[in-house]
Amino acid sequence: MIQARPKLVTFDEFVAWYPENSAHRYELHNGVIIEMPLPSGRHSQCAGFIVAELNWEIKRASLPYFIPTQYLLKPNPSESGYIPDVVVLKKDVIGSQQRWEKESIITQGACVPLVVEVVSTNWHDDYALKLDEYELMGIAEYWIVDYLALGGRRYIGNPKQPTISIYQLVSGEYQLSQFRGVEAIESPLFPQLNLTAQQIFNAGIS
Repeated sequence: MIQARPKLVTFDEFVAWYPENSAHRYELHNGVIIEMPLPSGRHSQCAGFIVAELNWEIKRASLPYFIPTQYLLKPNPSESGYIPDVVVLKKDVIGSQQRWEKESIITQGACVPLVVEVVSTNWHDDYALKLDEYELMGIAEYWIVDYLALGGRRYIGNPKQPTISIYQLVSGEYQLSQFRGVEAIESPLFPQLNLTAQQIFNAGIS
């Protein structure tokens, strides 16, 4: 049996189609609408912990950033639209985004100093598709928080273990640093952040 190919849509068609007040989340991956799996409780707790810690650091150090609750990230020039688990935006630059005020759409990497993806079953997207897109978009820092060690061995090593991968944009290319266990994570954007990898991994454990 030949399976029909999915109909490709543009980013603007995706935005117009997106159902209001939906219980599901959707992303657009190269023109294909993808229903995203609902996050587990631990996934949500881990992402929430990161938001709380980063917000505290932003307030403590009086940094010119904020973390929105609703947003859609559009890498250029692809017909894609992503909803990362955490996005940090620059207060003094976001006003230049033509679609931000009315639609919460981000199209310029210069506005986005940090994106965080907490890994779930669709880990291939975080380590491959989105990594390439965020690099091309010029997002300065990208965290992949793999608290269940779901990623492939080529990404997190063998034997696999929970890992935080921090990609820093250097001369247009991402440079990788990884942190595990009680290692203190090193964030170029938040150099005084006092967190170990394990503290983040433990955030979703009751």
